[in-house]
Amino acid sequence: RSVLKTIVETMLEAKAQGVTSLDMRELQSAVTDYFVICNAQSKTQVNAIAEKVIDNVRNKLHVHVYHEEGFENSEWILLDYIDVVVHIFLTEKRDFYKLEDLWADAERKNYDD
Repeated sequence: RSVLKTIVETMLEAKAQGVTSLDMRELQSAVTDYFVICNAQSKTQVNAIAEKVIDNVRNKLHVHVYHEEGFENSEWILLDYIDVVVHIFLTEKRDFYKLEDLWADAERKNYDD
């Protein structure tokens, strides 16, 4: 089981919206293999999705998050698993930052919510 697959499945279970992965492996400027991005309508749900991802990856794969940030305001939570970096946005913050557009060269996969 991969970290990427577990993260995507967890986001979908947690009712995250717009679950998307970007394959960064072909990009020379990339700092990771994958970005996984999603959004939610409330700070409470952003926080809940992040907590569930941390718990599921740890419990199912015995992999711990290397770095996390954004829990202070829960508008954009970042979870760094080295090879996979997770971005969980409040919907309006995702619309504002347009992370996918910054990495438009990356191969993109959308998952059904």
